[in-house]
Amino acid sequence: MNENRPIGIAGAGSIGCFVGGMLAAAGRRVALLARPRVVEEITTNGLRVTNYDGAEQKLAADRLILSDDPSIFADAQMVLVTVKSADTGEMAELIARHAAPDTVVVSLQNGVGNVPVLRERLAGRSVLGGMVPFNVVALGDGRFHRSTSGDIVIANDDADTAARLSVPGLAIRATGNIDGVQWGKLIVNLNNALNALSDIPLRQQLAQRNWRCLFADQMAEGLAAVRAEGIAPVSPTPLPSSWMPPLLRLPDAVFEMLLGRTMKIDPEARSSMWEDLQRGRRTEIDYLQGVITAIADRRGLDAPLSRRVIALVRQAEANGKGSPGLTPEQIRAGRA
Repeated sequence: MNENRPIGIAGAGSIGCFVGGMLAAAGRRVALLARPRVVEEITTNGLRVTNYDGAEQKLAADRLILSDDPSIFADAQMVLVTVKSADTGEMAELIARHAAPDTVVVSLQNGVGNVPVLRERLAGRSVLGGMVPFNVVALGDGRFHRSTSGDIVIANDDADTAARLSVPGLAIRATGNIDGVQWGKLIVNLNNALNALSDIPLRQQLAQRNWRCLFADQMAEGLAAVRAEGIAPVSPTPLPSSWMPPLLRLPDAVFEMLLGRTMKIDPEARSSMWEDLQRGRRTEIDYLQGVITAIADRRGLDAPLSRRVIALVRQAEANGKGSPGLTPEQIRAGRA
């Protein structure tokens, strides 16, 4: 890796600032393309990245290249794309205009459709898919807190990009099946909307069997749609995707013991979609439950729970009052 050329973060929100902060803490040059509000926040406070296990790194603003101008990608050796799926096309155009032809582009986004968009608009460049399994919460004053466990996974390539990016505290693994990994993450991410609608922390949500049964039913619906497409999802957890619905339905005590062995979750962890509702931002519901309903329409399947969840999230977006704090029963009934 050419240490003189920076690693660009395209759309430095919660995930982008955390990943960029960890790379910078390990001595890499990092260029954060962020909204003016985020640039000002980090310029004023520095960048502080914290972890569910108590680890912490704090960087002065001058340790980073900070701007809302994409020209900071002019000499980037690599650009990590962390924008919302709806913004992928626009960000690809900016990268095409400002980054060098040999810049490697890595998608670290939710959803399964971003890499084709990037490749179409960045023809001739190396574009790799990736998957981030953990949540990051923006806590203000330049602090970005990783609240769940898991290693980033990106597509294997001849340059061994995964190994070149991996640094202490931010393990990055390569896979020969990034499509399966991204579909597996999408199935798990169907809980993002449930957590957003609940207005309770993720760990508290998963501790309650009625919420887990709702999540199990949502996963089962998603798995049926994905398999109808002939796709074999690869679980982002140590447990196969097909095991998850029955395991989620286990009694509380048994599930808590199992969860503690497979995943670490900060007590205050919440989904990124919850944060979007709280901040009045557009969510990625069309790229999560929306993907399941699109498959259902093509395959003649029923996906009633996904359709209800989409309607409830869109209603919450339109209301602009943050999470509606619904119960599992209200979500099942499709009413706020």
